[in-house]
Amino acid sequence: MSEFDVTNLEAVLDRIHAQATGENIRITQHAQQEMVEKSITLDEVLQAIATGQILENYPEHRRGACCLVSGVTQNDRPLHIVCTAAQPILIIITVYEPKPPKWVTPSKRR
Repeated sequence: MSEFDVTNLEAVLDRIHAQATGENIRITQHAQQEMVEKSITLDEVLQAIATGQILENYPEHRRGACCLVSGVTQNDRPLHIVCTAAQPILIIITVYEPKPPKWVTPSKRR
């Protein structure tokens, strides 16, 4: 069995979508805290992933391959999800709304 190619963005996004659709996910404590503080529901996270695109890929991250997914909810709320699809289960590392001053738009950094 070959190792999953974390540098193939199309394959990574397909895997993220499949894992999220199957609710094959784990949410870190940090992501859970962010979701509670910002009133972000799991349904919104799953909706944003379903519409999401990879903005940034970090295949060599010191804690393991991960990426930044940008998507919108059914209510047009933009969300960013940092996650890893390199494991058999999708791990949601953090979730937030992209806002100034760090983000000019949901897909453009300052």
